Amino acid sequence: MKLSIVVAFYNEEKMIEKTHSEISKQLQAMLPQTIDDYELVYVNDGSKDKTLMLMKQIAAKDYRVRFISFSRNFGREGAILSGLRYATGDAVMLMDGDLQHPPALIPDFVAAFKEGYDVVSGQRDRQGESRQSTFFARLFYRFSNRLMDVQLTDGISEFKLFSRKAVDTILSLPEYNRFSKGIFSWIGFKEKVIPYKNHIREAGESKFGFRRSMNYAFQGIISFNDKPLRICIQFGLLCIGFALAYLFAMFIAYFVKPEILVSGYFTTLAAIILFSGVQLISIGILGEYIGKIYYEVKRRPHYIVDETNIEKAREDLVG
Repeated sequence: MKLSIVVAFYNEEKMIEKTHSEISKQLQAMLPQTIDDYELVYVNDGSKDKTLMLMKQIAAKDYRVRFISFSRNFGREGAILSGLRYATGDAVMLMDGDLQHPPALIPDFVAAFKEGYDVVSGQRDRQGESRQSTFFARLFYRFSNRLMDVQLTDGISEFKLFSRKAVDTILSLPEYNRFSKGIFSWIGFKEKVIPYKNHIREAGESKFGFRRSMNYAFQGIISFNDKPLRICIQFGLLCIGFALAYLFAMFIAYFVKPEILVSGYFTTLAAIILFSGVQLISIGILGEYIGKIYYEVKRRPHYIVDETNIEKAREDLVG
């Protein structure tokens, strides 16, 4: 079998050489008993440091390295999609460029693939993470699994191996607003989960801060269900029910105890603020869905390739 390793890099000048060395060392040890051949597909997601220069140097020394460099930063989703699109292996494995996905597990992933699994996923524990990160991560998984049409498992990220069948299925989904966690779960197929210990970044800084993580979480929740729209309808019906009940109570009180009917400025103001807030939230949720439709109908590319040593990517760029 031929194995493709896809790694996305963004401002990883401190880690790219070590990442390449560790992955290559592991793959070389697997030749030829476990795998027949391999390729490394490195994606430069518009880095502003020396990542691209170092990537070119690595590719010049190692003929198995294919690199793709974007014209700007298009985000993790575009990098994953391009890597899957240009990988040619019988199995394709996704890894991070900061060694938080341990290369030592590559043989375990390949062994599971040979057992007949189309999807092999790594599931990390949360040792070494801050309490705040752990709390919000677990909150996201609980909340999303109640709302989304797919089920996500805490600790399973993009550290995955896919069969060629699974890769082709993922590539057949053309949507612009991509949420890989949800897509990987949505396609189904036989999956094996391999647990591993959380690895702390050795150098550089995380590109996925709290704010970006929250935006990514919201994107996923919106992308894979329409329940927020239904919640708006249900909440609106609930408010109407309360309003009718209040009017009926006041109507009865008018005949029984008319002296208690005292108009209040505070009550009126509170009601206006409450229902105005409900309307704004509902419009905002509706706007998110309309915005996603807006981006879908534009049919813009997920990324733009600036430089590459892959012939197929060059042809697509010229075309």
